[in-house]
Amino acid sequence: MTFTATEENYIKAIYHLQSVHEKVSTSLLSEEMQTKPASVTDMLKKLELKKTVHYQKYKGFILTELGNKKAISVVRKHRLWEYFLVNKLGFEWDQVHSMAEELEHISNNELTTRLDNYLGNPAFDPHGDPIPDNKGKMKILKQENLANVPLKKLLFVSSVKNQSPEMLELLNHYHIGIGTCIQVNRRFEFDGSIEIKIDKQPVTIVSNQVALNVFCTI
Repeated sequence: MTFTATEENYIKAIYHLQSVHEKVSTSLLSEEMQTKPASVTDMLKKLELKKTVHYQKYKGFILTELGNKKAISVVRKHRLWEYFLVNKLGFEWDQVHSMAEELEHISNNELTTRLDNYLGNPAFDPHGDPIPDNKGKMKILKQENLANVPLKKLLFVSSVKNQSPEMLELLNHYHIGIGTCIQVNRRFEFDGSIEIKIDKQPVTIVSNQVALNVFCTI
């Protein structure tokens, strides 16, 4: 069964929203896709005909087994292309999302397999997100955000939740990236900001918003 790029984008959006919400509403998806609820409803009907979503009026909808499989396939391609763009072509991690958004719709399975093998079957993309293998399985790390990790403990950055170019640019400014050795020295109750030490960099303070979005393995 073939899918348009737009249909794949909707399926992927539902997949990501489902990881946070048990059932996804039309209004929630409309906000995520930045389009009108009527357009979302029309797309849901198309996806239901393709047996990728199960929709109940007024109760929301969830991906079917087929829909979930398709979503994981798109996510796999997206993250592999991000890894390729950063690690083989030298792009910065805040430059690759939009390019991977285009490349993820290439439907040639052999290309995806060869790309995966060429890259050495990476388990995580440049932002620390797990890359599904060819069976859809992903490695899960035990992580905690900087706002909640133990004080004075040397930790390594493993992922970033907010991957907007603005957030990644800010993390570059702080010299924070995947694998960065970091230590939280102090938390300030007034606004939730934290004092951190990174390798040989001077001690600095980051906001609670940054702290909540940077995760370390524990």
